[in-house]
Amino acid sequence: MRSLSDIQEEYEFLEGDERYRLLIELGRELDPMPDALKTDATLVRGCSASVWVYPTGEGNTLHFLADSNAAITKGIVALVIAAVQDKPADEVAQMDVAGALEPFDLKNQLSSNRTQGVPNMIALVKEHAARLAAAA
Repeated sequence: MRSLSDIQEEYEFLEGDERYRLLIELGRELDPMPDALKTDATLVRGCSASVWVYPTGEGNTLHFLADSNAAITKGIVALVIAAVQDKPADEVAQMDVAGALEPFDLKNQLSSNRTQGVPNMIALVKEHAARLAAAA
């Protein structure tokens, strides 16, 4: 998975539909998530499309599998995951993930129903990071 800074660098050169295409491409780059993991327990609440996020990291390092039934939404969750993927849990627990995503200006780039679940995706990732950090 590309780093958030690499994605941001590319995103800044694009406009309109090209940004949508980049998000769709990011979604395609996610590690495949087995259908067996797409359960009610891994479903992110509040998203307009179905979004699943499942932690697979070992030890204190975060790693997530994620998927969505909508291409743009899958790209958005890929963006959220890119901000935290393979980082130490204690770092992510303290991190301003929403702030890290601000340069992408998702609220103005996408319709509100596409972005309404983003805070829930961020909360899920941060809660998992906090649990791992507390256990370490």
